[in-house]
Amino acid sequence: MNDALILRSAGERIALAVPIKGLLAVSGLSAVILGIVAISLMSGSYPLDLPGVWATLTGVPPEETASTVVWQFRFPRLLAALLVGALLGLSGAILQNVTLNPLADPSLVGVSQGASLAVVAIIVAFPGADGPLRPLYAFGGALVVAAIIQWIAMKRAGGATMRFILTGIGIAAFISAITSAMLTYGQVDQALSALGWLAGSIHAAGWGEVRMLSLLTVLLVPAVIWAVGPMRALRFGPDMATGLGVAVRPARIILITLAVALAAIAVSAVGPLGFVGLIAPHLARRLVHTGLGLQLVLTGLVGAVMVSGADLIGRALFAPVQIPAGIVTALVGVPVFVMVLLRSQTRTQL
Repeated sequence: MNDALILRSAGERIALAVPIKGLLAVSGLSAVILGIVAISLMSGSYPLDLPGVWATLTGVPPEETASTVVWQFRFPRLLAALLVGALLGLSGAILQNVTLNPLADPSLVGVSQGASLAVVAIIVAFPGADGPLRPLYAFGGALVVAAIIQWIAMKRAGGATMRFILTGIGIAAFISAITSAMLTYGQVDQALSALGWLAGSIHAAGWGEVRMLSLLTVLLVPAVIWAVGPMRALRFGPDMATGLGVAVRPARIILITLAVALAAIAVSAVGPLGFVGLIAPHLARRLVHTGLGLQLVLTGLVGAVMVSGADLIGRALFAPVQIPAGIVTALVGVPVFVMVLLRSQTRTQL
């Protein structure tokens, strides 16, 4: 294979063919992330040049203020943005593969809204209970919503994929209305805290959120690797997947639960960020057509670029005023969503 790099283990018991174009795409996205990292650490009300950032990261800051700004504010915020983007991108990719629908996205099918409602309810109604258990609340809310959507969508045979999307959009609107009512009748300070979180802002992310995101991401990586096999089979339809030895219904439930977990972890850390899970898989597929495993890697990298870039734009474009990353991703995501919807309708008509 001239267009692939063959990786062999010791003794050549395992051989892996990796497309060179895929490796180039991974390298290019990694370079973009490094550029965003450098610019993010340099930019702000306390400007730093690249040598100053490097000196601060290596333990010899030009002054004490530089160490505080980089290590306590900019660096954890950047890491949180990268992890959240990767998680949302992977969540969207899994949903799109398991539903065979290019419009599937955590924010469009009610998953993000379910996590948001659970967290806002805790912030407004039980402020003392918020804190380390926030990811658990978010996961519970998202899982309940996903279960309701699945139950409604699968009540009738046929058309379950589109019914899943439409049901999710309807439930998302209903949940958003409940969330708005809670904010309206909650105490002012608690409502303001919840509103800041709902905007999808990463400015408050610290090392606590980074540790939580890192730990849970590492724990879910084996599940994402396992998911490649069932998703590859489900691409051919339920009948072919059954013939390939995949238990379709349990596999769908596990995959949707995994997608819910990825989105819930991201949402619990920084709030809902719309359209990242929708756009990242599409951009990854446009970069290069490759196997599903490498496609998931590219999707995670694209999601990381999107959220970290959106946070950088929102922080630097109108400084010192900061625009939440969720608003930036929505401004970019809505036109892309309309474009994907129109293209899907065109293909259906053809």
